[in-house]
Amino acid sequence: MKALRAEENDGTTRLVVPPLVLASRSPRRAQLLEMLGLAFDTLPADVDESEHPEGSPGEVAEYLASEKARAVARQRPDALVIGSDTMVVADGEVLGKPVDEGDAVEMLLRLQGREHRVETGITVAAPDGRLESSVEGIRVRFRPFDRRTAEAYVATGEPLDKAGSYGIQGYGATIVDWIEGDFFAVMGLPIARMISLFRALGWRYNFRGFEPLR
Repeated sequence: MKALRAEENDGTTRLVVPPLVLASRSPRRAQLLEMLGLAFDTLPADVDESEHPEGSPGEVAEYLASEKARAVARQRPDALVIGSDTMVVADGEVLGKPVDEGDAVEMLLRLQGREHRVETGITVAAPDGRLESSVEGIRVRFRPFDRRTAEAYVATGEPLDKAGSYGIQGYGATIVDWIEGDFFAVMGLPIARMISLFRALGWRYNFRGFEPLR
């Protein structure tokens, strides 16, 4: 923690909480950090998400979250950096963002009336070079619906920039039957898991921000 100490005028030192940086352009992740009352900067990571080792969707999500955090930490070595990556998986296949409205409709019809899985990787990088990462797996089941419903949902514009073609926190809530796991991880940021990673790095969330563990 040496790099986080500042000297006062009287010669004593105090611990300085590093700035917080979100390595993502996702408005949903930013919304969740704002909900927690956190002040943060946003610096999207320049990472090629098609480049990754072979592995399960959960392993790939965790790897990409780590790569995003590392990339931004190199630009902001003074900061605590949060990286995250979310994958929607059906029948062992990763469903990315739809290429157009028609693709979004077909993706939703593929998921309707059945269960799929969401894997969200989360990484926190600290100024001292340490890094903690994990992955959260969530089961999600859609209620049955028809093409007309899928087309009406896509017409709202909500699904077009989201993996799996839906946002559980918006209109998409109306097509979800149930979930098993962390709701916020489906949005893209597993909050409880993130807080535990901060604790592993020596920082406690105090409902206003972070403070060093004593």
